Amino acid sequence: MPVEDINTRAWTVYGQRQLAHSYMPPVPDQTSWTPWEGVGPGAEILGDITGRRVLDIGSGAGHHAVQLAQAHGAHVTGVELSPTQHKRAVSTHADVQGVQFAQGDVDAYLAGAEPFDAAYAIGTLAFIDPHRALPALRDGLRPGAPLILSLLHTDLHGRGPSSEVAPREQMILLRDDPPLPTQMWILTPQLWENLLTEYGFHVETIDLLHHPDENAPVVQQLIRARRLPDE
Repeated sequence: MPVEDINTRAWTVYGQRQLAHSYMPPVPDQTSWTPWEGVGPGAEILGDITGRRVLDIGSGAGHHAVQLAQAHGAHVTGVELSPTQHKRAVSTHADVQGVQFAQGDVDAYLAGAEPFDAAYAIGTLAFIDPHRALPALRDGLRPGAPLILSLLHTDLHGRGPSSEVAPREQMILLRDDPPLPTQMWILTPQLWENLLTEYGFHVETIDLLHHPDENAPVVQQLIRARRLPDE
């Protein structure tokens, strides 16, 4: 089975399990790029997004998009491939002003959309082949637009990033259900910078964000990039 079909199936099952448990994450008080409250910067790294069109890549249950729209006055479009994750978002947040949700491939969506003023992905871009996602984002963002990516760097088992552009198996862990196998591109910061540069972005900073428990092995990368002007 193709890698991205594996991931689509995993996130579809995940969304269905969350629907079955009637679980929806609360809308956060502020933007966080990691699962850990108070670690790292907030929405300010997107710049002034008041009234701007912002893309949420892999928007899941939609709570991050809602927070940006309500707290910062952005017009946020969440694009989610999993139909069950999309159902979670629209069943709860469809009437929120400044937010809309689309179900499908982000590259296909961007091919028919007006360029966005900013884009972000919180833990989601690593499930998409970067050779497909990054050129679509380049074409789907206006020149100078920020692209903020939160990505896994070191996993629960302490395995660090790969030095080759290839996916590897990771598990989605659920409290009351069996884990779901996925394939993720967990790459070194240098590889991400090389890829972003290749596809028309300037990387401004890459930070490593650590779990507040110093004994926990998980580390996140936070990449701040910007779409370069057209030549």
